[in-house]
Amino acid sequence: MNIHAAIIDQRLGTVCEEIRERAHDELNISGDKLKPLAFVFLVVKTLLDIPDDDAFDCLTEGGGDFGVDAIHLSEERDGEFTVSLFQAKYKQSLEANSNFPEDGIQKLIHAIRYLFDPASTMEHVNDRLKVKVEEVRSLIRDGYIPQVRAMACNNGLRWNDAADEEIARSGFGNQVTWEYINHDRLVMIMQAAKPVNDSLRLSGKAMVEDFNFSRVLVGRMAVTEVAALIERHGERLLERNIRRYLGLQGNRVNEGIRNTLKSEESGNFYFYNNGITLICEKFSYNALQAGDYQVKVENLQIINGGQTCMTIYKTLKESMCSSAALDAHVLIRLYQLPGDNEDQVRRITFATNSQNPVDLRDLRANDDRQLRLQTDIEQLGYRYQRKRMDRSLQPNDISAGVAAEAILSVWRQRPHQAKFFAREHFGKLYDMVFTDDLTGAQTILAVLIYRFAENRRKRPQPNDPFFVRYASCFLAMGMGSSLLRELQIELPRLDHRVFQNAKQLIETNGEKYFQSAVGDIERALGLLYGSPDDISLQQLAATFRRGDLIRYL
Repeated sequence: MNIHAAIIDQRLGTVCEEIRERAHDELNISGDKLKPLAFVFLVVKTLLDIPDDDAFDCLTEGGGDFGVDAIHLSEERDGEFTVSLFQAKYKQSLEANSNFPEDGIQKLIHAIRYLFDPASTMEHVNDRLKVKVEEVRSLIRDGYIPQVRAMACNNGLRWNDAADEEIARSGFGNQVTWEYINHDRLVMIMQAAKPVNDSLRLSGKAMVEDFNFSRVLVGRMAVTEVAALIERHGERLLERNIRRYLGLQGNRVNEGIRNTLKSEESGNFYFYNNGITLICEKFSYNALQAGDYQVKVENLQIINGGQTCMTIYKTLKESMCSSAALDAHVLIRLYQLPGDNEDQVRRITFATNSQNPVDLRDLRANDDRQLRLQTDIEQLGYRYQRKRMDRSLQPNDISAGVAAEAILSVWRQRPHQAKFFAREHFGKLYDMVFTDDLTGAQTILAVLIYRFAENRRKRPQPNDPFFVRYASCFLAMGMGSSLLRELQIELPRLDHRVFQNAKQLIETNGEKYFQSAVGDIERALGLLYGSPDDISLQQLAATFRRGDLIRYL
């Protein structure tokens, strides 16, 4: 028995209970098929570091899934977007000695050829996958370039050489990246909370200075040592880093790092890269040496440069690099900080992360508006989660991310920005979303309305028009307008004094508000396109990604 495979199998018992009801209601999956589905769910959630609801929404397993068990779309950036395709094979045996099947790779290759061609017809594809694929195709027709991550997942061994030959013959080139995930990778990520104690082998001279009750070491490290460090500890080093690895394909900074390492300019890598920032509880070295220190560190974490480290690791592991590349070095800054350092770490992380766009949600968590909103919401019987949590959210929990999307849809009437500009909710759009006069009552009511529309998107009724699967934020906007009309008040007066009455109206009249919003959108689509019946799914996906429909509502 493989111990890591056993750990994952035990974890799946809990996951099965967490998703059992939704798996039955939304995917019609139960019994023996539940554990394989739970494995897909666990892989998606762990690899992408997304909430439970978002991870489950990615699942497409079932009849007509084209060999794609889950699919996730990133937001557009620099004219490109990333699509992660997951295919998982879970065996009940815990020996972990079976290769990922060759025909699984063949199915993924076929799926990529079919799903990313806007000209191919969508026959025999289940509705959950169809919605995602048409979003992809509408983006492609709008000129965005997809970068595909094909994720083969199992609780065994990597695919065989014959499957590698299939990938080589596919002709996809660098636009498709193939990744393998198994129980070992999942356990490594899940164990991220364990402290990392290791030694850093530096090259040449280094500067060490003590000030403000802290210590700082500035030096350089060979890229081979960086790769070895990642090989030993992986994602455990990135627990304090505010984003997961963004991948090589479709990320210009990381592609630049890789290209420099593979070029004749690799010797100048030290000068071209911003370096790596690390923190630790304690470091020590032999100060009697003139240089080439071996620095012992306790509880090491990378807070900036995680992208650099992972790209170095993947480039050296997967590519044939020149001897010059293996001699390349990178700047490192090592900070030994006092034990009570959370606020200091947060500020350092915020200040140093600039190479790639950053999800600012966690960095805004201690903002005065977030703290005030938490207090206001708790007084109304709900819990506001300013920071991301490991546990699943309960019905009375409201995460900051969901709150932002709901407020932007329902009260700010920016449904297209709510759905497709999530990376800016805590950036450029933050002041628009979380205004000084935003109340806890407005936040909770927006989330309740948004949840109603989202649940209908995930579980549409037989008589619902197909655009319901794309239009949850637009529908939520219409429902919010209906609520204010029935209350006969403007938004500023929506506070704790009318909260209970408004909540009761949503519970009793939610379906009426929803149907009214559906009718409004049907009329708006008619005005925009002439005949709603002639609108293709790709047009629908593109329409709800833009804001031109709003002027007809």
